[in-house]
Amino acid sequence: MFQPKGAICQSCGMPLSRDKRGGGTNADGSVNPDYCSNCFHAGAFLEPKLTVADMQQKVRHEVKEMHLPGFMATKFVKQIPTLKRWRDATAGEPPAT
Repeated sequence: MFQPKGAICQSCGMPLSRDKRGGGTNADGSVNPDYCSNCFHAGAFLEPKLTVADMQQKVRHEVKEMHLPGFMATKFVKQIPTLKRWRDATAGEPPAT
């Protein structure tokens, strides 16, 4: 089955290699290796109140907009709860830098 090469965003699952801005940033402006620029900027999540279900809905919509097959949307959506942002006990809090 399809598996992106390289690291993926630990919030939305997007391959970080596809991030046009080079990744999310920490408060000091350095690149955060775990999150994409769509999810994380200046040391904080752009949508801090987002739930796992909200993110799953957003990802399903984005995959549909990309005209990818439905089975791929299902695969991407299923992995979201296993990503760092959602499995950490402090879900929704920015990671320590």
